[in-house]
Amino acid sequence: MDGTRGARELAAVLARLKTRSGLSYQELGRRVFTSSSTLHRYCTGKGVPGDYDLVVRIAKECEADADELNELLRHWKAATEQEQRQGQEREEGQERGEDQGREQTQDQRAGPLRGSRVGPAPVRRRSPGTRLVLAVVMALVVLCTAVASAPHESAAVAVPAPLGATGWTRAPQPVDPELFGVTMNSSSGAMPSFRTGALRLWDSETRWAQLEPARGGYDWSTLDRLLDGADREGLPTLFVFGGTPSWAAPNARKAAYPDGSRAAPPDDLDDWDAFVRALVRHAGARIDAYELWVMANHDHHYNGSVTTLVEMTRRASRIIREADADATVVCPSITGLWETGAHEFLLRFAAAGGYQYCDAAGIKLYQRRISDPPETMLEAVRDVDRTFHRAGYHLPLWNTGTIQTLPLNDPLREDTAADHAVRFYLTGLYARNRNLARMYFYAWGNGGIPVVLQAEGRPPTRAGLFVARLQRWLAHADIRSCGHGPRNALPENVWQCEFLVPAPDGTRRTARVRWTHTGTADLPVGAGARRVEYLDGTAREVDHRDTERVTERPVLIRYG
Repeated sequence: MDGTRGARELAAVLARLKTRSGLSYQELGRRVFTSSSTLHRYCTGKGVPGDYDLVVRIAKECEADADELNELLRHWKAATEQEQRQGQEREEGQERGEDQGREQTQDQRAGPLRGSRVGPAPVRRRSPGTRLVLAVVMALVVLCTAVASAPHESAAVAVPAPLGATGWTRAPQPVDPELFGVTMNSSSGAMPSFRTGALRLWDSETRWAQLEPARGGYDWSTLDRLLDGADREGLPTLFVFGGTPSWAAPNARKAAYPDGSRAAPPDDLDDWDAFVRALVRHAGARIDAYELWVMANHDHHYNGSVTTLVEMTRRASRIIREADADATVVCPSITGLWETGAHEFLLRFAAAGGYQYCDAAGIKLYQRRISDPPETMLEAVRDVDRTFHRAGYHLPLWNTGTIQTLPLNDPLREDTAADHAVRFYLTGLYARNRNLARMYFYAWGNGGIPVVLQAEGRPPTRAGLFVARLQRWLAHADIRSCGHGPRNALPENVWQCEFLVPAPDGTRRTARVRWTHTGTADLPVGAGARRVEYLDGTAREVDHRDTERVTERPVLIRYG
């Protein structure tokens, strides 16, 4: 069966199931957490779901039987395998073209001969659509910004810098590899094939209702697959509580999932104690940290009282610490930090004593709009830091996810998605001064979100490969400062974090990661610069007389 035929037959089965269900595109899309327009493309053959988990969710909502589900997955596999072959062929063609032009590109990057006047860095070839966008952007360009004693040309668009981005300098501190976390949207036990630092289990068939479908009857099979996979890769795992079983709160509001779980505490907190105790006893040291509830201030996930949530936190913390003194207890995560209501909830939870039972505080960081620069999250970090100071707590902050409606947003362009994924983690490093300690990207395995690192069963995207490259740059590094704009002798749109990185001779040398949140800027590489490295794996040798065009795609400059 060829891929084109597979796509047509997949669409035909999806359309048949959708019609039989009687559900509108809008209602079915709401239930499977995708947009109605995207669902319409799948049912008309104009698109193919990026991961089989979405196909399964659609089938379940349409009450497909086992034979229909097998038929769907067979057509999906045929369609996606053909897409993957075509994508590989395109990439191979692009690589051949890049190889032919690499020598010329590297000569251009090297700039003028020593002793000659330094000119602007070359502009990479762009598609006609991109050139049109740049033509509009350049109408807003602010040129020739002079900063300190280092002359540079700035092509930064006139967009205000993100708020809350306070620069800082400290004694060097290790870059924890666990900062680079991902949330697992998979129940298979497969692990990311690119470098990552930590795993978080959610939307992975590990909700309470799925692990304990009947009181005292546990099904650990999915959890064991995931924990065994993480153990093989040596990755620390964060378990997330949520989704009360229907038997534990039969009259409560249903949660935002098709498994019948409830968005409420159990009627009897002894049931909560029993589950926490059974989980910790079964998992043992395979779980490194516990997030004590997901999106605790969102009615679709928790609509009980703050008092009850604090009591659940107290009980769970005691049980976990008695069984595993080394485990990290993360207080229930708070979402909607752009709104005052989220901060009021945080203050109520703190006033009731909730944070005294935890080692870290869970928060959900995301931009106001998915297309906004990742650096805009720093405003939310600043605000939540201030709220914690008001509450009298100063816990490490763990960013454990994003907004519930994320899958409803349209995908970002491949280049934009790749740049944003890398800067998501750099924003976490930049917020070190606000006590931000860990970043979990949402999500691994899911191909139906705006930025995809890797859909399960497929190779990593450019975003995933770039994130892996960033981690290789910063392996065993110490961070000592971050800053942006004129206060740091940089153009308004330029950001920089400085590190000490291992050198081949055993010493530690300075390295700087630079990028912009919008536009470009031509900057001297600086005294002692030896090498500029790019996220695509290429590099060029430089000296202090060279300049580098800084863009929204971060670069690494190594110094002697």
